[in-house]
Amino acid sequence: MTDLVLTADDQAMLAGDRGEAAALAMKILVEMAGISGAQRLIDVTGAHIDSCLFHGIAGLDFAERLAAAGGRVVVPTTLNVSSLDLIHPDLYRGSDEDRAHARRLMDAYVAMGCRATWTCAPYQLRERPALGEHVAWAESNAIVFANSVLGARTDRYGDFIDICAALTGRVPEAGLHLDANRRGTVLFDLTGVPGVLLDAEVLYPVLGHLVGGATTGTEIPVIDGLPHGASEDRLKALGAGAASSGAVALFHAVGSTPEAPDRAAAFGGREPSRTISVTVEDLKRARDQLSSIGVTEELGAVSIGTPHFSIDEFAELISLLDGPVAPGIDLWVSTGRDVLAEVERRGWLADLEAAGARMVVDTCTYITPILEPKPGAVMTNSAKWAWYAPGNIGVDVVFGSLEECVRSAIEGRVWRDDALWG
Repeated sequence: MTDLVLTADDQAMLAGDRGEAAALAMKILVEMAGISGAQRLIDVTGAHIDSCLFHGIAGLDFAERLAAAGGRVVVPTTLNVSSLDLIHPDLYRGSDEDRAHARRLMDAYVAMGCRATWTCAPYQLRERPALGEHVAWAESNAIVFANSVLGARTDRYGDFIDICAALTGRVPEAGLHLDANRRGTVLFDLTGVPGVLLDAEVLYPVLGHLVGGATTGTEIPVIDGLPHGASEDRLKALGAGAASSGAVALFHAVGSTPEAPDRAAAFGGREPSRTISVTVEDLKRARDQLSSIGVTEELGAVSIGTPHFSIDEFAELISLLDGPVAPGIDLWVSTGRDVLAEVERRGWLADLEAAGARMVVDTCTYITPILEPKPGAVMTNSAKWAWYAPGNIGVDVVFGSLEECVRSAIEGRVWRDDALWG
């Protein structure tokens, strides 16, 4: 534990000069700085709050205490998914008590000046951090995207620490805020994977699941062999998978992410501590781990949009949805309200809903009771959804590509094409 040097403004906040809420937030940050070994606090330019998602009374009590004490965020602050879809409130199938608590929690964060974005993909908003910019983001996929794809700098901030950073504009100078901790350590070499698979959308969530499971502690994975210039949506899927099966908060994809123009740069001029040569068989095993049930054709629903669907993903969905969803099958699409508004502006929403797609905003179907109980598996193209849904909402999951998910929804049965995997 090192000695922490506080600025005069830090000390003033700690003493209560900016109110009770800021003092409590600063006290918590000082304790965190001591645990992390930070020697000072640094400014952040923004925050993303995960603690607005209702998990229990403790989180509600904490937020309402800060709000009642006059807490106001001092940096632009977005809000992660909540437990409720405020645009489609009838979708919620939980208890009235939990609904009321979840709404109070949402209201408390808005009262503190947070922006009511309600999305796990704040990087899809117009304003987002630039390369090297320090922020305090919570939510695992948002963290890994900010660090990896944007090249911004955030540590893994969880519930309560996130709002403390937003109320003070300060965080410990530790973890992934530091250059030394951002260098790659372990190499995932894809030179043995065929090009047709490397070019496939479905590779990215599967590879993310593999990388997360094989990365330990504070290791920083470097992935070499992917086509250069991979899209943000593909990198999003990779990062979300890695942050779910493991604790990955930063990865480098050589030729695609800003801190990895080449392998040497990704490792900061050092050699990897170990190298994992990824094979097609490794990827097949990772793919199969994402299905909680064996071979089945019985389908109850399809859930896509975890993390939240982007505009480009909606365009792809429209191109694939060449017929109506089969009777008795639900096709759920989770997205942010800002993206949904753009979908509607483009005239796509009516066509999607006419085909049977059902929109969910402000939350996600693996954390909120929305899916209706039906026989059959739920199919998804999301490694994150596949990882969490069986435990969270008690469903059997079948994993597949977006094309496989959409075709399955139309045919009313699980359809998968194994030819891609050799």
